Amino acid sequence: MLSMLEAKRFITASETESALVGTQIAATLQSGAVVSLRGPLGSGKSVIARAIARALGITEPIVSPTFTLIQEYQGTLPLYHMDLYRLQGIDEFEGIGAEELLDSDAIVLIEWSEIIDAILPKHTLFVSLEITGANQRIITVEGGLP
Repeated sequence: MLSMLEAKRFITASETESALVGTQIAATLQSGAVVSLRGPLGSGKSVIARAIARALGITEPIVSPTFTLIQEYQGTLPLYHMDLYRLQGIDEFEGIGAEELLDSDAIVLIEWSEIIDAILPKHTLFVSLEITGANQRIITVEGGLP
């Protein structure tokens, strides 16, 4: 898991640059990592998720699981990609049995994790994306301490 003493901030000017941040994040992840991807619609959460998946050796198409809620992939480490946009709260999250995945040996990427803040593990790595221009993003990476 990524161990950080302070937040790291990246300013990107394209989707390609944002994907490079995702690749850098992936290089730090270990079995059991939980990554919270936060930001408004269109900020690039799925770009970061795809880059992390590619860096983990996953070659199949990575799509945001908005309607399926959870996609599972196998790369150098197993990956669960969750999109909680459509959920109403922790009860729904627990109702689909997803809480057990937070304690798995897989890498867990969660888009819209704000909905389950109260049950995120203490070692969660938070990746926050802010739109500052047509293609410009500020990406802040913090947390991840075991």
